[in-house]
Amino acid sequence: MPLFDKKPFSLLEPPKDLDSKEKVFQIRFTKEIFRDYEEYLKRLNLYRQRVWTCNISGKSNLTFEEALVSEHKAMEKAQNLPTELMAQVLRMTQYSPLGLYELVDKIYASLLEEVFEGIELHANKDGNVAPCKILKILDSGGTKMCEVGWIRKGKAITNTSVIKAADLFYRRAPVSRNTLKFFIRDATSQSNPWVIHENLAKKFGITIEPPDSVMKKGRKRQENETVEDGRKKLKTDEEHAYVLIKYPIDDLLVRPNADDPSLFKRPLLATDFRVPRCSVGDLLMVWDFCSSFGRALNLSPFPLTDLENAICHKESNVLLVEIHAALFHLLMKDEGDYFTVPQNKKQKLKVSSVTWAEYLCDFLEMTKNEELSTNIATVRRGYYGLIDTNIKLKILRELVEEAIETSAIREILSDRVDQKQVLNATKRENTRKDKKEQNLNTEIAMKNEENQTDAVQGGHEGVDELVRRKEENDKSNISRGRTEVKRHMHLETEIEKLSIRSSPLGKDRQYSRYWFFKREGRLFVETADSREWGYYSTKEELDALMDSLNVKGIRERALKRQLEKFYSKISNALEKRSKDIANKTLLEEGVLRRSTRVRAQPKDNPSMAFLKYVNKWRDN
Repeated sequence: MPLFDKKPFSLLEPPKDLDSKEKVFQIRFTKEIFRDYEEYLKRLNLYRQRVWTCNISGKSNLTFEEALVSEHKAMEKAQNLPTELMAQVLRMTQYSPLGLYELVDKIYASLLEEVFEGIELHANKDGNVAPCKILKILDSGGTKMCEVGWIRKGKAITNTSVIKAADLFYRRAPVSRNTLKFFIRDATSQSNPWVIHENLAKKFGITIEPPDSVMKKGRKRQENETVEDGRKKLKTDEEHAYVLIKYPIDDLLVRPNADDPSLFKRPLLATDFRVPRCSVGDLLMVWDFCSSFGRALNLSPFPLTDLENAICHKESNVLLVEIHAALFHLLMKDEGDYFTVPQNKKQKLKVSSVTWAEYLCDFLEMTKNEELSTNIATVRRGYYGLIDTNIKLKILRELVEEAIETSAIREILSDRVDQKQVLNATKRENTRKDKKEQNLNTEIAMKNEENQTDAVQGGHEGVDELVRRKEENDKSNISRGRTEVKRHMHLETEIEKLSIRSSPLGKDRQYSRYWFFKREGRLFVETADSREWGYYSTKEELDALMDSLNVKGIRERALKRQLEKFYSKISNALEKRSKDIANKTLLEEGVLRRSTRVRAQPKDNPSMAFLKYVNKWRDN
């Protein structure tokens, strides 16, 4: 079972007194059953977060379903361990105080040195190396002898011989270190020391009683060591472990070293949001959804700052009305649960700037969320703008979550996935053809060089012709290479256009997540608990951030690689936004210089730009 926050996680028991005809909600990959839709969504959202760890491989930053798949694959690899070796591996594992990698290395070396019944090895037979299988291990006067059966094609044993164990050898290791690691994780219930599952211990006849050294270890240390002695010993052990560390490791375990390159101080985050910082995630989610599915919603795009200002405005405004109307139209077209409410009330299935508040009240009644439904009276009286900003965003978030489940959005996602698969297949095929053509051109070039060398040595008069042909081939290769690069870049651009799902670039040592949206020129940072947000807005801040990441840590190394991969795109977006802000500032200053007596009207203020929003894609 996947680990949550590195701790065991238990699935919910099915509801009691469940009727076979009762309408329930079930999570596909856990088979958990819920009567309440809100509880179902809450649980499903938890499983979709990248907070899960594979219990066997140790991979982290996974969704619950990805962790399940990882565990399944790891268990398959663990089963690759030959049955004949299991008892030996389990005996060496039981109550071992070693760390995982040290234990794996010890067992791996032992398996290479020892021989076991049923294992296939190689030995010399009639002057040739031949495969054989150990049938029985004999002891003849202190010398270990083995009765082996010689293997022919098809794994058939032809005849037997008795040879020295020392004359047997492996052509390749009987098992990989990776398989040992997965098997040990799967076969044990705890580490430090390692304890194998009781059913495995009984099956292979391994004692479950801990040795005296394990029982008395803690007591003896308390009796014989003072606190200061314990600290000195711990410090010595830590220094020794530091020497054996193989990077990258978990970021919180990384310690400074005198030989490490100096890291820059991490730049301070800007936090000048108008919405509460705990609500920035909802703001980004709503904006990104509207931007990504604008055509399906018949909602023309708008900047993130316009949405932020519109949410904070104390009056209802055209931008928020258009967003709500677009989402309500989508839900009604889907003819799902929400469709029945206005239909039962015999309302016209047309949302306008006048009737949108009625539809919003219907939706709030459906949500059965007390925090949201307490605002129904305020909306009904026409005072939507006076609702708290964070509540407005929570309402929009609920609407977006409902919209994501509609068939129209699911069809778009499915189509884009299919198109991406086709483009990825084309990309792989082009790569294969380009590699094949490159190898062919290399062979032709080598032959031309050989012909040229032969012509020079033989004094032939065709040297000029060979040189000319080589130059033509070089020009052709350069032209072909440029064409391949353009084709590759075109495919990458098309694949990127089809990408809708927004995922963080990575995490830093404190598990803060870094987000970049292609239509917004800022790099957002979200704390691990999602309560605080900030952002970087300049190329200099991006460079300083990258120079502050410690590649000895797993998370910061992965984050730096992602930032390097998308560096050009992110830095260009940051610079473009900085230039746009500078131009707007200059324009405002120019207006003020022309007349110090006349102030700019509110409608000319950039923070009020959302009032001028016009939905050019509205389906009239």
